[in-house]
Amino acid sequence: MSYTIALNFEDGVTRFIGCKEGETVLDAAYRQKVNLPMDCSDGVCGTCKGHCEQGDFDLGDEYIDEALSDEEAAEGQVLTCQMVPSSDCVIQIPVASTLCKTQVGKVEGTVAVVEQLSEDSIELGVDLDDEAGLVFLPGQYIHIDVPGTEVHRSYSFSSKPGEKRATFLIRNIPGGVMSGYLTERCAAGERLTLTGPMGSFYLREITRPVLMLAGGTGLAPFLSMLELLVQKKAEGDTQEQPIHLIYGVNKDDHLVKVDALEHFAKELPNFTYSTVVVDEASEHPRKGYVTHHMDAEVLHDGDIDVYLCGPPPMVDAVLKHFDAEGIVPQSFHYEKFTPNEAGSKS
Repeated sequence: MSYTIALNFEDGVTRFIGCKEGETVLDAAYRQKVNLPMDCSDGVCGTCKGHCEQGDFDLGDEYIDEALSDEEAAEGQVLTCQMVPSSDCVIQIPVASTLCKTQVGKVEGTVAVVEQLSEDSIELGVDLDDEAGLVFLPGQYIHIDVPGTEVHRSYSFSSKPGEKRATFLIRNIPGGVMSGYLTERCAAGERLTLTGPMGSFYLREITRPVLMLAGGTGLAPFLSMLELLVQKKAEGDTQEQPIHLIYGVNKDDHLVKVDALEHFAKELPNFTYSTVVVDEASEHPRKGYVTHHMDAEVLHDGDIDVYLCGPPPMVDAVLKHFDAEGIVPQSFHYEKFTPNEAGSKS
């Protein structure tokens, strides 16, 4: 038996390691050349402390209170030198990846498909060289080098982890480096270099109602999350907490992948979605911004986990809306993307 452990470093890099049954996370990391912080490895100094965001594990009883107090343990703090996983886990490591002598990974792939879904959205599909696909947390992103340049752009996966073909929704920006490459020069069969995965925006364990808010190509990470939930349901996961997605765009023809959302709604009885169009000339039944359509029934009096991905004005508007309404979600995870900057998230 082996478990997959995601180590999320404070610089945004994520490394995945395999942990054998009965093996500590620290030992597993060192075996795979990831030098996690440590001094004693005996549960005495507390140097290897991290935070386990999800997963099951045993800490034993051989560490001392000065290294990890009962209060810290109750909050999910762990000592990686004592932590023995009994499931896949996600652990926050409070140092930069470079200090642990590890780096973000690189993968190679071949362009399989480039499709312009609307005037402002392009779908890119990349067949990865590794037949096993790429491990990442649904919602995370990766850097893609733009061929013929010395720059990269960053995009969230719209496909689920472990797929041979990784897919991405990319905003078509006039004059954009990646947009220009995809619309003018890119052809099936070309080679791409991808670096990652990265990011702290990813789906956590669902224990309460979930509200997903997507703006434009910010829909991508939610497609990845929903794909994984469909897979888990097929594997027997009986999670029944309600999940509602509000997907906002500027114009009618900017609505893309609605067929995929319909599919998810059929496959996941607890999933619903609504679409919103900003354009006042639209005949869409829901016009305006996502903040205009966050009804009480999807807010659950704040007993929700909120996931938000979109351009900065949208993120700021949602934050202000919650503040004005006095709504404090149980957890709030968001990611802004800035399309005109190198390494942007759109």
